[in-house]
Amino acid sequence: MELTKHWYGQLDDYVIDLAWSPDGAMLAAASSAGPVALLAAGDGARLHLLPGHEGGTNTLRFRDGSHSLATGGQDGAVKLWDALAGQHVATLEIGRDWVEHLAWRPGSGGPILAASAGRKFVFLNPDGTLRHAFKDAPKTISALAWHPRGGCAAVAYFGGVCLWDADLAVAQKEYPYANGILALSWSPDARWLVSGNQDPSVHLWMPESDVELQMSGYETKVRHLSFDSSSRWFATSGSADACVWDCSGAGPEGREPVMLPHPATVCGLAFQAHHGLLASASEDGSVMLWSPERRQPLRATVKMPSRATSLSWSPDDKLLAIGSEKGIVYTLRCEA
Repeated sequence: MELTKHWYGQLDDYVIDLAWSPDGAMLAAASSAGPVALLAAGDGARLHLLPGHEGGTNTLRFRDGSHSLATGGQDGAVKLWDALAGQHVATLEIGRDWVEHLAWRPGSGGPILAASAGRKFVFLNPDGTLRHAFKDAPKTISALAWHPRGGCAAVAYFGGVCLWDADLAVAQKEYPYANGILALSWSPDARWLVSGNQDPSVHLWMPESDVELQMSGYETKVRHLSFDSSSRWFATSGSADACVWDCSGAGPEGREPVMLPHPATVCGLAFQAHHGLLASASEDGSVMLWSPERRQPLRATVKMPSRATSLSWSPDDKLLAIGSEKGIVYTLRCEA
């Protein structure tokens, strides 16, 4: 496999987040200055430029099966947009703190948008109205992730993780963790809930059996996590190697991880949605493509002039979008 250049586009500031529309026809790219560019997947043409959020946009997410785009910003608001028409639909003020985390509920239980700002955590309806406001978290919310079947949302803060029931809006379980949590990820089969931590380490919970595992020895804080579609391979940052754990059977404890070397500290990871390839980025501007089973790059190293800030595969796994510090959005084609 190889990565070849497809197109690139320029934003007015640091690219803070990327999201593909569910049909793969459009890429949303958020500038840290605020505006959100909607770009055509085929050639990068700018379809619309949304004003985003005053002070800056932090995060964005498309709703499954829809062109409804949610954005969160430094103004403490969540906004909904019709991305196809390029029009604003609704705004809900959550609070004074930045909205840093958004996630649409997966599965068939009906669309719910989870959003956090500071210690506040809310569920929103797809029209942007408030569905439920939860009690404030003990500390600032640092990560959130929906259960793959949409039954609950995991919310992390310094001191632990709480699972909030999607329909009853009550706490299902709480997992204490005596340190800062920077990232959360569920395995696609829902067997594992994993946190990347400030200590630095990776912590794994098995919610069905209450088993916990701790993987330490990282050089830096673990900010990036990614599971492959089979739920076997789990990639983590935390050094100049992408560390890939085998989560099959009893899990990674006692196993040697696959170490994928990079020229500099890893700053981004993304497995394909349906296939087994891992894209990784390091702080020197390198982007690499790997098969964890082969443990070597697949003739697919691309060097960019600045550090990658976001990696996102298109729904069909054929295009890799890359945001950069200098405001450039690159798309690379994955070819045999």
